[in-house]
Amino acid sequence: MTGPRSPWKTRYFLDTEFTSFESCELISLAIVGEDGREFYAEVSDFERALCSDFVRQTVLPQLGNPPGRAMPARQVRQELLAWLAEVPLKPTPVLCFDYEGDLRLVEHLPGYRLPKGWKTENVYRRINDLEKERFFMESGLSDHHALHDARANAYAFT
Repeated sequence: MTGPRSPWKTRYFLDTEFTSFESCELISLAIVGEDGREFYAEVSDFERALCSDFVRQTVLPQLGNPPGRAMPARQVRQELLAWLAEVPLKPTPVLCFDYEGDLRLVEHLPGYRLPKGWKTENVYRRINDLEKERFFMESGLSDHHALHDARANAYAFT
């Protein structure tokens, strides 16, 4: 990561993949923390017919990596909330996103509520595009995969 760690907060970088901008339904989500913690899940019961051509060609072929993380949306919510609850509240955890839609998709999981003590922050202007590109070149990972993109954002944060 290129950005400085704060002694008062720990950033957790959120990224999602979704069906299309017109019919936005969650496909996968990842959170990567400055502290090394990671969460990744794929929604197994999303409506594939809503996927754009881009999503069909670029996002869907990447599902199943890592294996064993596909589950119904209800279980995604349960596992996400359990993971968030295990994160220490000191320093303050901050869920960072570079696209407002990512946060909205997570908030629309059935019964989702960000645990008390968590903050959110839009870090779009603090993601260095050149560093993000470097991350993908050096890591050999592909973009448009929620976990890879969340790792790239954590790396490129300034």
